[in-house]
Amino acid sequence: VFGKDITLLLILNNLSSDRKTVKVDMSASTVLYTRRPVTEILKATTSVDLGSKQGKHIRLKIPYSYYGKYLTTDKRIQVTALCEVLHRQGLKLLVEKTIILEDTNIIIKMPRRVVVNKAVTLEISYANPLPEPVSRCVLLVTLMNQQVKIHLARLAPRERSKIYFEFTPRKSGPLQLQVDFSCDKFSHVKGFVTIAVAPA
Repeated sequence: VFGKDITLLLILNNLSSDRKTVKVDMSASTVLYTRRPVTEILKATTSVDLGSKQGKHIRLKIPYSYYGKYLTTDKRIQVTALCEVLHRQGLKLLVEKTIILEDTNIIIKMPRRVVVNKAVTLEISYANPLPEPVSRCVLLVTLMNQQVKIHLARLAPRERSKIYFEFTPRKSGPLQLQVDFSCDKFSHVKGFVTIAVAPA
């Protein structure tokens, strides 16, 4: 989840009866959705001795403090591990994983029944998932082809807050409400609901 430390596990298994030493070069970079690297955030090298038919785990931790300010709006991190069996010339294995960090920031609550020409109040809650405060918070609400920009108070670390938003639907049928939350540390955290508007 965005704002938390990331822990990965690389599992190495020696399927042969010979003892092996494996050198592992690990790196992590923030990337765009096209997988183009933006910033390298972690580099580590280790070596592991594997006995006959033995398996071992290598744990890799990427703290939020490493990736937070380098993350793009795509919220993707590419992790690679190049495993080289020493004394076995040319025997290498590349392992890659792309991590897409999830947002759990926006929650929209609405009444069970929404009717044409009757005022509706929605509860929109938003959060700061980071271990540091955020300021310049803005909520952009899009509904019925109109946008409303709401400036919000700063949020403390891990704080959740909410606002109430009132509108009156003018026709029956499905209506999509979209919410976009941005602040000084991250932007474009989205949430949306489809509202079924009943005839009067």
